[in-house]
Amino acid sequence: MKKEDTVKLISAEGFEFVIDKNAAMVSQTIRNMLTSPGDFAETEHQEVTFPEISTTILEKICQYFYWSLQYASGKETEFHIEPELTLELMMAANYLHT
Repeated sequence: MKKEDTVKLISAEGFEFVIDKNAAMVSQTIRNMLTSPGDFAETEHQEVTFPEISTTILEKICQYFYWSLQYASGKETEFHIEPELTLELMMAANYLHT
């Protein structure tokens, strides 16, 4: 995968997730950050830092992005969410418009 086809998402603890750009675009918020006109750091460097989203939650969100792409292409599988992550995950999903 080429560097220009990836996006780096950085959690509150500084952990970096390098994922496929198409997967990241599942989130309307990330899409807007990466495609906005102008000289924004997110657009230029293709990386987004989330100071309010923990590593555990951001990892689950990245998994969801890939699951969503598979689901959209017709592969229907369940997406398991651990009960203890539900509230924090819902808040992050609301922010990311996913």
